[in-house]
Amino acid sequence: MRDVDLQDCRAGGRVAFYDLNPQQEGFAAAVLRGLSQPAKAIPCRFLYDARGSALFDAICDLPEYYPTRAETGILRARATRVAELTGPHCQLIELGSGSSQKVRLLLDALERPAAYVAIDISAEHLRSAAEAVAADFPDIHVAAMAADYGQPFALPEIPGGGRRLGFFPGSTIGNLSPEEAEAFLSLWALRLGPGSAMLVGVDLTKGREVLEPAYDDAAGVTARFSLNLLARANRELGADFDLAGFRHRAFWSETRSRIEIHLVSLRAQETVVADRRFHFAAGEAIHIEDSCKYSLAGFTALASRAGFEPVESWTDPAQLFSVHYLETR
Repeated sequence: MRDVDLQDCRAGGRVAFYDLNPQQEGFAAAVLRGLSQPAKAIPCRFLYDARGSALFDAICDLPEYYPTRAETGILRARATRVAELTGPHCQLIELGSGSSQKVRLLLDALERPAAYVAIDISAEHLRSAAEAVAADFPDIHVAAMAADYGQPFALPEIPGGGRRLGFFPGSTIGNLSPEEAEAFLSLWALRLGPGSAMLVGVDLTKGREVLEPAYDDAAGVTARFSLNLLARANRELGADFDLAGFRHRAFWSETRSRIEIHLVSLRAQETVVADRRFHFAAGEAIHIEDSCKYSLAGFTALASRAGFEPVESWTDPAQLFSVHYLETR
């Protein structure tokens, strides 16, 4: 692990950058592998290129899409309680440095936090996010780690820091299967260490009439977000996907307690990606994302199996979303 100083963006302070050189399967390899499978699939992380990220920001403002508003409301209402549970001089560790609105609610409420550590696989986005937080919180040690937070690595030692508080917002844990989520939380229980805590945003099970519009809005923004995955393949890989030949489909699977999202071929067709030809039958789908939902009891049981002690759980008034405060044993 190498420690590189970022450009100083605050008077008398600096941001430490740790480059773990995270390695993940590239877009081209993932598309070719995924389209070669009997059940075609492309990992959901590739939805978030520059265009996809901008579309997702627009999704978060849609009336049908409740998770961002609900979680932000919970954090705004419960940030003081989080501070009470965590204690002074904590080290706040964010998994995935997205929009800084949520983490700022915590940093404003925490009692004299010692450090903020942002972890993200995208080094470029990570730098700008860390610098922005450092500029607004000049008394906090800010570090940025270019790393895959689902893989093993050691957290940096922060002199004078108190309790570690992991922060995993946005119901990102829902993109993992329950088995993967349990393994992920087990990894983080060990990484944070004894006497630490973790704050996790978790979407709740609810009626199909609420869930499906949240992932298939009337204005078609989510459909454009999904189809941008094929447009990205055309731009970056020289593919020839006909976007008009596919439609976005999101549906609630009651038996699996998850929203499943696919791009469905509207007709029999072929496409070429990196000089390889792929055939689609009419109605054949590319699986691009799952979003698992939990009951409060179901998630706390999962967290317990993973090595955490559930302390408190909070929901929004409509009980659409939850935030869980967990402690390591």
